Amino acid sequence: MAASTTKKALIRRYDRETLAGYVNPASFLQPEGVELLSDQGHASIVPYPEIKLVAFVKEFEGAAEPERQVFQTRPKMAGLWVNLRFRDGGVLEGIIPNNLMLLEGSGFTVIPPDSFGNQQRVWAPRASLVSVEVLGVVGSPLKKRKAKPAPKEQIGLFDE
Repeated sequence: MAASTTKKALIRRYDRETLAGYVNPASFLQPEGVELLSDQGHASIVPYPEIKLVAFVKEFEGAAEPERQVFQTRPKMAGLWVNLRFRDGGVLEGIIPNNLMLLEGSGFTVIPPDSFGNQQRVWAPRASLVSVEVLGVVGSPLKKRKAKPAPKEQIGLFDE
């Protein structure tokens, strides 16, 4: 039997209040929208055109948008550094996996610039985005670092 798990999420909507509740990361994306379970136990479907982003959070008290929208310096974690532009003119930078097999058809899951804050992941539906631009590849598997050779002036005590 598969274990069921839910994650705390805040759904930021255009021109409406933010919704707080729980989503199942494996099945929250439905054909007509995002499935949300409220803290009172009511399940509802929020249509994709209404959603700006879904923030997976540690606590509900935090903001629905990341504290920092862009990276202050080049990110260190491996992946594709992307810039998401929303319909309302908002911008969010994040990191997505450098594996195209992991991309969802209905949107993008990014790690926000302040992933150690309240928001751990952010999912943005394609209907909410105007553009997605790759700013860089961080930790590319194409360039492997070579180990430094041992200095020649070192004597070998145990060499024959």
